[in-house]
Amino acid sequence: MNENTGQRHRVVVIGGGYAGTMAANHLRLRDDVDITLVNPRPQFVERIRLHQLVAGTGTATADYGTLLGADIQLVVDTADRIHAPARRVELASGAALDYDYLIYAVGSTGATPIAVPGAAEFAYSVADLESATRLRYALADVREDSRVTVVGAGLTGIEVASELAEEGRSVTLICGGILGPSLSARGRRSVAKHLRKLGANVLEDASVSEVRWDSVILADGTRLPSAVTVWTAGFGVPDLASRSGLRTDALGRLLTDETLTSISDDRIIAAGDSAAPSNHPLRMSCQAAFPLAAQAANTVLSRIAGTTPAVLNQAFVGQCISVGRTYGTIQLAHLDDTPANAIIGGRVAASIKEAVCKGTLWQLRREAAKPGFYRWLKGGNRPARLQADEADKEVVVR
Repeated sequence: MNENTGQRHRVVVIGGGYAGTMAANHLRLRDDVDITLVNPRPQFVERIRLHQLVAGTGTATADYGTLLGADIQLVVDTADRIHAPARRVELASGAALDYDYLIYAVGSTGATPIAVPGAAEFAYSVADLESATRLRYALADVREDSRVTVVGAGLTGIEVASELAEEGRSVTLICGGILGPSLSARGRRSVAKHLRKLGANVLEDASVSEVRWDSVILADGTRLPSAVTVWTAGFGVPDLASRSGLRTDALGRLLTDETLTSISDDRIIAAGDSAAPSNHPLRMSCQAAFPLAAQAANTVLSRIAGTTPAVLNQAFVGQCISVGRTYGTIQLAHLDDTPANAIIGGRVAASIKEAVCKGTLWQLRREAAKPGFYRWLKGGNRPARLQADEADKEVVVR
């Protein structure tokens, strides 16, 4: 297929998170592409602010009308199955969408802690809007001095624990192994210092053997009273790809080549947390999602133009962690996402983190107004190591 045919090209983007929204906007570099974005919610969810929603210190949604290009069709529905041979997406409502190319950007979810008795029944997640909202209501139903346990000390667990501790909650953070496994020693010391100032109780080298409605049982038999238990250890992905007969990695991410093209079907391109290029995925993060999205869109545009798509090329700069509203830690990183022995801490780091959060929506709006505006850092290599939040899952669930 090439750009001289005069025909219009139908592209369906599944998932309206950071990756899907950026990809949809970037596709507008061509004016002969009809873009449909499928998302189960009518509003964009700022996942990087869900810990604020839980604590009542901020909101975590934005209007798609301010984030999407005017000619992008938003379909509020859930993709039930991808029928690749027919180039069709079947929706939960019974409707179907035909496509010439499909961008798979379904994102990630909280890992279901089935290995720990009681966790699925009694622990709350903060991985999506609905789960975070349920957690907020649960916290509102208990006394402010009731004990809260956060399981998992990756970035999500740190931010949830610190946000709640700053609100005056009695919080215990169970690390499983070490606090902040993706951080450098300096980064961990910075985070730990302020968690202590907030009054949070941090338990390193402690693991959970059972979750009950009113307590958490540790592997050594210790019982910790817990009116609300929050599970942040590990992430999973929706099973849409595997249910659709597409090849995935062990976690369920769509397997692709280095151009982000599915190894099962060259009309399907992946972006964001649900992509596994060469079975070697990047860290699940907003920081990775935007460059992946732009490159996935570029792959589609190259195929439409009849040119060879570029291979994956992006780099990282670090990790931003809020430790409450007034303190933060910026963990600087090498281009391959391994932590450097350098950080920025304190109020300055908190300001940087807030600027980054605001900047994500600003970049989406700029890309909607001027496709091709977005640029990303290049030159990084993907390290052969566990992703931070997946590492949490391994050390906590024993």
